[in-house]
Amino acid sequence: MTKNPATKLPAPEQVLLSEKRDIPADKVVALYVANGWSAAKKPQELWNALRNSHSLVSAWAGEELIGLGNALSDGYLVVYYPHLLVLPSYQGRGIGGKILEHLKRKYQGFHQHILVADGRAIEFYKKHGFETAGKTQSMWIYEGADH
Repeated sequence: MTKNPATKLPAPEQVLLSEKRDIPADKVVALYVANGWSAAKKPQELWNALRNSHSLVSAWAGEELIGLGNALSDGYLVVYYPHLLVLPSYQGRGIGGKILEHLKRKYQGFHQHILVADGRAIEFYKKHGFETAGKTQSMWIYEGADH
């Protein structure tokens, strides 16, 4: 769905966050497609992964899904944030930060908060307290093509 440029976007404080997992799968896939994420090409696996995450937070402007973040965790020491997406027309308005800070509060006191960032996301995460992990390097076996 293309937003009309004349349409006024809600302020971040008007965006509602939810931890409910009954998000319509088509809205989730549309969010991933809008951001060019390869996970959208595996909609059933994506949906199952998000529903089975330790935490799932979605951002809503009325009935429109405008953002989403999830966390994987052992529940005690370590939390990993694999996905944080905001619809392109809403980016730069504090919504991603709102989702991330919500997740960070949930895991406050954990020994490690981990994520992988590239491109513009690096500066975004630095603004939210993340830093490069010493001399470590991210390593993965990845079947996508968007990094």
